[in-house]
Amino acid sequence: MTAAPQAPAPLLDRTVPVYRPSGKRPVWMGTPSPGVQLLKAITIALIVLVMLYPFVYVIAMSFASREAAASGGFFPTAFSLDAYRSILGGDVVTRAMLVSIGITTVGTTLSMIFTTTLAYGLMRTRDVPGAKTILVLVLCTMLFGAGIIPNYLLVRSLGLLDSYWSLIVPGLISAFNMVVVRNFFMGLPSELFESARLDGASDWRIFTRIVIPLSKAVLAVIALFYAVGYWNSFFNAMIYLNDTSKWPIQVVLNQYVVQGSALTSIQAPDQPPPPGQTLQMAVIVVATIPILMLYPFAQRYFTKGVLTGAIKG
Repeated sequence: MTAAPQAPAPLLDRTVPVYRPSGKRPVWMGTPSPGVQLLKAITIALIVLVMLYPFVYVIAMSFASREAAASGGFFPTAFSLDAYRSILGGDVVTRAMLVSIGITTVGTTLSMIFTTTLAYGLMRTRDVPGAKTILVLVLCTMLFGAGIIPNYLLVRSLGLLDSYWSLIVPGLISAFNMVVVRNFFMGLPSELFESARLDGASDWRIFTRIVIPLSKAVLAVIALFYAVGYWNSFFNAMIYLNDTSKWPIQVVLNQYVVQGSALTSIQAPDQPPPPGQTLQMAVIVVATIPILMLYPFAQRYFTKGVLTGAIKG
């Protein structure tokens, strides 16, 4: 009989230490004491107060009465609608609001059309002739800018001075927004495009029936970016618009609040003038509230966009 083979002896007799937890939870995983919880609550409440107080103060001061505004207290206690009656009774603020609404609506619509179509065309760089060259030129605009004087000369040569189109055409396509939309389009399943082409669908049909419905989340975010940009733009209007009747609301806000121009031209002529501070706060509220109303409608698309980016396959 042959002897059973014996296991080879270990070359080194090393003792591997075994980690045994002590049973004590880390500090950051433990339940904080009531004192620490109270300190956290006070800190969060102070941060919220510091962030919200300026916004609440502006709204409250825009409704402040003449006596409350003259007292100069920490917070107005008596309220009135005189400031809003004065600025809305005149024609400067109301006309500027209509101009801003028109520019924002038309500009956002055109920007979304041109941005999405350009992003879809540059998504297929292998199939579209010259797509890589155009993409490089678009990306170069993110790194290099012509400057104020060349842009002014270009707008003047196009005959857009003192025209509303001078506020829309120069910023019709944002390179950053186009890149974001293009990357989102490239993340869509390629099987959808292949199956649609096998069924005889054209590129325009694929773009309108497949790409756009699947990209509502990113398009809502980009549309909000464009709308905020058009609404808050005032520098181009100050350069390209010589007619003060064509000023958008942000230029009026800059002239009468930031620059400190006389507020008599924006008041109703048949009413006694309210205090200047309440008029300034009322103009700020009127210029801010409309664009804030867009965020609740786009909130669900923000959430959907986060979920879409987190799910694969």
